[in-house]
Amino acid sequence: MLKEHDIPFTYREYTAEPLSRAEIEAALSALGMTVRDVLRMRDAKKAGFTGKESDDVLLDAMVVNPRMLQRPIGLLDGRAALGRPAENLLTIVHGSAAS
Repeated sequence: MLKEHDIPFTYREYTAEPLSRAEIEAALSALGMTVRDVLRMRDAKKAGFTGKESDDVLLDAMVVNPRMLQRPIGLLDGRAALGRPAENLLTIVHGSAAS
């Protein structure tokens, strides 16, 4: 979708190069979301988590098992958007998904 709008981007293969805890925390801050807001429950359950664990436990688990993190997450100049739906990614470039 970003290619369709001629928006340059860098894709990071999250399973080969997982985000660090600091990167996840920075993304959460930019998103204005909590750990549970970005927790992918299907994958958390597969890993033995209920989603009721502490933020610290879930953050550490996301570092070890990046599939537990909702994706994609777009980051640009301190702004962030969760790409579900994908049009949300346009908000960090244009300010609204309708652009």
